Amino acid sequence: MKAKSVKKGIIFATITALLLAIPGVALGADPTVESNAIAIDTIWTLIAGFLVFFMQAGFAMVEAGFTRAKNAGNIIMKNLMDFSIGSIIYWLFGFAIMFGIDKAGLFGTTGFGMSDTFEHLGLSIPLPAFLLFQTVFAATAATIVSGAMAERTKFVSYMIYSFVISAVIYPVVGHWIWGGGWLMERGMIDFAGSTVVHSVGGWAALIGALLIGPRVGKYTKDGKSHAIPGHNITLGALGVFILWFGWFGFNPGSTLSGTNPDIGKIALNTNLAAAAGAAMTMIFTWFKYKKPDVSLTLNGALAGLVAITAGCLAVNPLGAAVIGALAGILIVLSVEFIDQVLKIDDPVGAISVHGVCGCFGTIMVGAFAVDGGLLYGGGSALLITQIIGVASVFAWTAVTSLVLFGIIKATLGLRVSEEEEVRGLDIGEHGMEAYSGFEMKAPSVNL
Repeated sequence: MKAKSVKKGIIFATITALLLAIPGVALGADPTVESNAIAIDTIWTLIAGFLVFFMQAGFAMVEAGFTRAKNAGNIIMKNLMDFSIGSIIYWLFGFAIMFGIDKAGLFGTTGFGMSDTFEHLGLSIPLPAFLLFQTVFAATAATIVSGAMAERTKFVSYMIYSFVISAVIYPVVGHWIWGGGWLMERGMIDFAGSTVVHSVGGWAALIGALLIGPRVGKYTKDGKSHAIPGHNITLGALGVFILWFGWFGFNPGSTLSGTNPDIGKIALNTNLAAAAGAAMTMIFTWFKYKKPDVSLTLNGALAGLVAITAGCLAVNPLGAAVIGALAGILIVLSVEFIDQVLKIDDPVGAISVHGVCGCFGTIMVGAFAVDGGLLYGGGSALLITQIIGVASVFAWTAVTSLVLFGIIKATLGLRVSEEEEVRGLDIGEHGMEAYSGFEMKAPSVNL
């Protein structure tokens, strides 16, 4: 009898303990799910940010491969330092201008040096993770300019304008569209930055290349364009593949949420646009030049990526493929127009890829957005907003860049001497050679 009583007591105690534990489990369920979601979102955002950081290597490889060997070291140095300087300046000034509180919808005025909690943003991830993700985006905008002004820009001048772009020019646009500014309130869609990031970099590159002038030997005395081939197309192709890979962080990562099911759709749209851009450029150049052009086709993939960045969430896969394919044709026409009509020397096609295709992709959201797009019965309201947005960003970036580059040109000077340019910026600016021990072939110059 005694043994049975003990057994019944143990069973009763166990059941009682379990019943008492159930409410605790139930009460702790919601916080646990919420904390897990925050952890997943934070890890996802950081990984996406790391992918976007790796795009710096892609930009460096594209620019180095599409230009001459005598300037490769200079290009690597610029891509290293615009990220390094930009990271510090964006942390101190740019982030506050972009996401700080303001009352006029023009730029933020609080939180400089991360002196604020930025609770008004309503973030679901820790602030440092969000800052890091935004920092790599700011670096992308600044590094775009490097390619269009390659092979003839003073290194110190490059550092100065990268500083200003990261501190002021880019953050103001970011505030207008992402930080609660007037274009965001108007309903402009630029999900991951076809305009905020790429067009800002592209239009700044346009002004810089215009003011600095073409490379020695680029145009003959009668104005005919003279091709100056890059020294390593394989290196350039590697850069394009790195950028394509990094874009899977750039676009899906802009959700800031690894628990958002839309990341799959965004990744698919991103890939389709890039593939369609490359395929259409190949076909178009094959018909136009009788041979499929390698360098233009590589840029065609980038054109598709840039174009879909604004609408990667808003459009369906068919719309993404169409936007990418149209960008693949546009890139060829734009490169020719800028080079042969405007006589602006852009060694890597940065103006066309980022400025023109970024603008195009943003406007196309107004036509292809499933919710509100012109082609889906949404009327013209969104399309008009998109056009107003890209026009406003062009005006802001062009004017501020003109002032910036104009001041630098009138004081320190933008351009190296002709002798230094012909010899190569690796020697002239850094006292070294990227390919030490290899014989450098003197460039042929037709004047």
